[in-house]
Amino acid sequence: MIVPPANPHRVPLALRCMTGPMLIVAFPAAALAQISSVPAIDNPAGARSAVVSTTPNTNPTPAPNAIPTGSVGGMGDINLYPKRVVIDDRNRTASVGVYNKTANTGDYDITIADMMMTPDGRLVEPASARAEDPTRARLKGAVDLVRWSPHRFTLPGNESQMVRIMARIAPDLPAGEYRTHFSAIAVPPGDDGLTIDDVTNGRPSSAGIGVKITPRFGISIPVIIRVGDTTLTSGLQDLTVSSAADGQKLIRLTITRSGTRSSFGDITITAPGAPKPVATIKGVGVYTEVDARTVTVPVEPTLDARFVASGAKLTVTYVDDDFAPGKTLVRQDFTVP
Repeated sequence: MIVPPANPHRVPLALRCMTGPMLIVAFPAAALAQISSVPAIDNPAGARSAVVSTTPNTNPTPAPNAIPTGSVGGMGDINLYPKRVVIDDRNRTASVGVYNKTANTGDYDITIADMMMTPDGRLVEPASARAEDPTRARLKGAVDLVRWSPHRFTLPGNESQMVRIMARIAPDLPAGEYRTHFSAIAVPPGDDGLTIDDVTNGRPSSAGIGVKITPRFGISIPVIIRVGDTTLTSGLQDLTVSSAADGQKLIRLTITRSGTRSSFGDITITAPGAPKPVATIKGVGVYTEVDARTVTVPVEPTLDARFVASGAKLTVTYVDDDFAPGKTLVRQDFTVP
């Protein structure tokens, strides 16, 4: 999804995604030519100067042209690994790898910002929600709790850079889960024209005035901080089957959550007698600011339609890929309406 933000230094307003990685596309604009170099955001709101040092390639560097195992990517030229970061009482530090999967050298900005989940699974900036929105009041952001370094770097093609993250936990911080989002955004190369500031300050231009829009591609992953003991109870409800415009069968259901911890895992839907799962979806989460979120899962197109016809029996299993990987969070039998 492409969203043009009002401020090119910030992540876009709303992005639909799972609770793992999300694609970022920002559109800075300039007079005559692109604003292609955005100043490093050394002290974004709520963060103090980073003091954690980092050395490029402190973890084993993947072989040339080899994308790191377990990494996630999008439309741009970078991958991040791991796909999400969880910091707890046992370890207050973590590292995120940024891998340039192209052959070209690139510059990258690293930012940290809080995002809020909506009941339909979107992630939006908290400021975009209404002041009276109860979800906004329940959000436990972590942007004030983390430091990271470096904030900007140049990365040759097919190489990685490790970014260090350190949590700063006050002794009196209440137990629970806090979350922010780590974003790596590519900086467009070159500076081949006047900026908007140049024009407004009266700097002359021999080529006239124009506007060129250049997209900045990036990707974001959640950074979760857990303090003390946390609890989670998951549920499944409201399963329905529908058809898309192209005839693709879709299963829609609601994942519920209660407790002080988010859920994150994989959903598998099976039917008695079916030779393979009816539908699967990986990396589905429900964050602590919402009690439930809906998901839509495409049905395996090669299966006989009778397995999702009205009256068919389906079993939905939600398996943890976070706190206790492999543990079944909930299993529920349904009859298709």
